[in-house]
Amino acid sequence: MIRTFLLFGAFTIFIYHASAQETEVPESEIDSVVSNVEKEGIVVDGQVKRIEQNPLAPSKAAFYSAILPGLGQAYNKRYWKVPIVWGALGLGIYAYTFNNNEYNRFRDAFKRRKAGFTDDEFYPNNFGEIIPGSPFVSDQALQDAQERAQTDRDLALAITIGLYVLNIVDANVDAHLKQFNVDQNLSLDVKPYLEYNPITTDPHYGLALIVKF
Repeated sequence: MIRTFLLFGAFTIFIYHASAQETEVPESEIDSVVSNVEKEGIVVDGQVKRIEQNPLAPSKAAFYSAILPGLGQAYNKRYWKVPIVWGALGLGIYAYTFNNNEYNRFRDAFKRRKAGFTDDEFYPNNFGEIIPGSPFVSDQALQDAQERAQTDRDLALAITIGLYVLNIVDANVDAHLKQFNVDQNLSLDVKPYLEYNPITTDPHYGLALIVKF
C-alpha cells in the first residue's frame, strides 16, 4: 500500500516538474501574444505597451490552494492540474487512514494479549465463537505488525503534508510564470561592432551590450 502511494507521489512530482518546464514561453508564442496585443490596439508611437501585471496574483493563488487544494490551480486556469492535486492528496489521506486502522487493530489485540485475554480476532473461531489455544498470529508478530503499520502511517502523513505544500508552491510559481513579460521594450542584446579610427583608419573590434527597458 505504502509503495503504491510512494510511486504515485513520485509521479505527481514528475508531472509538476514537467508542467513547470511547460510554462517556459516559446518564441513563437511570444510573437503570437505580441501580435494579439497589437491587434487590440495597445500600441503607442509604434511601441507595444508593457502588459499590466497583477502583483497580488501569486499570493492569491497560493492562498486559494492553502484553503482548498487545487483551487489555486483553477485560479491560474490550469484546470488539468486539479484532479492530480485531488488524487494525490486523496490517496495520501487514504493511505494514512488505512495504516492507522491497521495499527489500531494490531495494538488492541496486542494489549489484550498482555492483559491475559485470549479472545482477539487473531485466534481461530468456530462460527463466531473464539477457540482458545494457538492463535493465527503470535504476540511477536502482532508487535512487529503494529510497528510496521505505525511507520507506514507516519510516512503517509509526511508525504501527504509534502504534497499539500507542493500544491501551494506550484500555484504560487505558476501565477508568477503566467505573468511572464513578453514586452518587446524589455530586451537584452549583445552585438559585435567594428569601428575605424578617423585619423589612422585602424579598425577597433568590440562587443556592445544593449539593455532596453
